[in-house]
Amino acid sequence: MSRRAWRAWFVATALAVAGVGSQAADAAADAAEPEAAPPAATAQAPVKNLKPLWELGLGASGLRLPDYRGSRVSHNYLLPLPYVIYRGTWLRSDRDGTRAMLFDSPRIKLDVSFGAAAPSRGDNPDREGMPDLPGNVEVGPSLNITLDQEVRKRWTLDLRLPLRGVVTLEGSPRYGGATFSPNLNFDLKDPTHGWNVGFLTGPLFANRRYHEQYYQVDAAYARPGRPAYQAEGGYAGWQTIASTSKRFGHTWFGAFARLENLNGAVYADSPLVKRNSSLTVGFGVSWILATSGTMVESRY
Repeated sequence: MSRRAWRAWFVATALAVAGVGSQAADAAADAAEPEAAPPAATAQAPVKNLKPLWELGLGASGLRLPDYRGSRVSHNYLLPLPYVIYRGTWLRSDRDGTRAMLFDSPRIKLDVSFGAAAPSRGDNPDREGMPDLPGNVEVGPSLNITLDQEVRKRWTLDLRLPLRGVVTLEGSPRYGGATFSPNLNFDLKDPTHGWNVGFLTGPLFANRRYHEQYYQVDAAYARPGRPAYQAEGGYAGWQTIASTSKRFGHTWFGAFARLENLNGAVYADSPLVKRNSSLTVGFGVSWILATSGTMVESRY
């Protein structure tokens, strides 16, 4: 597979499984569950929100991703977007992301969450002569605590605590460090017009191994204007994400924007950091092509 085809396949897969980019994975996933009308209430039983066990579709996505946080170089992508919804007992893929449910109660949930980062294109002048950045996947547990919600769950405020290990995607995969991104997540559902809106904000942390691959400059790659630099682990900035989605019949639309502020980050003085903020934006349109005949109760 060519390098260009590998990048396209990777980012498309990251969209389908974990969202867009390194932490934008969460934003796209939070917007991913389509709206459907609940069944009519009866006098004999309480209303249950029944939806198909699975839904499959295909569409297209447009993205603008920086090479890494603090990079002045961004690239546009137009890629296929697989649409996968699965509402199983222990494995689920919905607006909360793709995850394996380890513990589920009305207020506290423990699941396995995922993230992803796209590989660099190798044309970033700030990294000239340095190795290309490989793509990676992140996986680990996430403790999600519901702090408050409207009685009909039209809005929900959660505290999410995802801790993830990183594995690079290359010929010989290797451990790429660990990330921790505690955040407050607010989901709002508009029953009148069918829009889902999500807001997420919180700090980012990563260990030294993770920061080394993006911000360290070994002595062999030092040159005028790019001195040697030793990366450290710790605070990695602050992120704020806004996302929205809506289903129109058998068509789903979603969009998000993520802003990361790097002021105070432990790597802020790296010669590879050229901006104090990083913006990621994207949208997707998918057409639902097949649905399961089995109906299950859904949270949304």
